[in-house]
Amino acid sequence: MTRSEFSRAVADEFGEAYGRTLVRDLVLDPLGQRTADQALASGASPREVWFALCAAMDVPRERWHGAGRPQPKR
Repeated sequence: MTRSEFSRAVADEFGEAYGRTLVRDLVLDPLGQRTADQALASGASPREVWFALCAAMDVPRERWHGAGRPQPKR
């Protein structure tokens, strides 16, 4: 997942405004008590950050692959 795919997935899942707020303000335990913005700025992979955000916000697993990502084959 690229940074642009991350941004698109956040906007698709949470909406533009709320998604920006989550990325900026929500502290995520799996990312070392950092926000998504802080984690990305320090070099965390967008995919790792996306998964942490999905888990924190109880996004159903079938939507964890985000925008621009193929769904896994079952």
